[in-house]
Amino acid sequence: MAKIGVIGDRDSVLLFKAVGLDVFFEDEGERANRTLHRLAREGYAAVFVTEKLFAACAETIEEFKGQAYPAIIPIPDNQGSRGLGERMLRQNMEKAVGMDILSNG
Repeated sequence: MAKIGVIGDRDSVLLFKAVGLDVFFEDEGERANRTLHRLAREGYAAVFVTEKLFAACAETIEEFKGQAYPAIIPIPDNQGSRGLGERMLRQNMEKAVGMDILSNG
């Protein structure tokens, strides 16, 4: 079974532990970058990262974009969504399909 990890502040990601995901408590970007590299070396298929840390780890995430694994996916933190995940999904769909099929109009 593929390993899935979650990186973020304790309050935002603790619940993921209850559903069996590997949880890594990080509050700052540099430590989250090191954790991302470690999880990639350990063969994680997917890593969810809170949007706050996702922005702080942009360079590291860019390193992994050309690889199939790990898939690094932004998730909202306990303060709510900053819209990053939706923007990324919209950009990827537009790139794949050639147009924005998710727009409301």
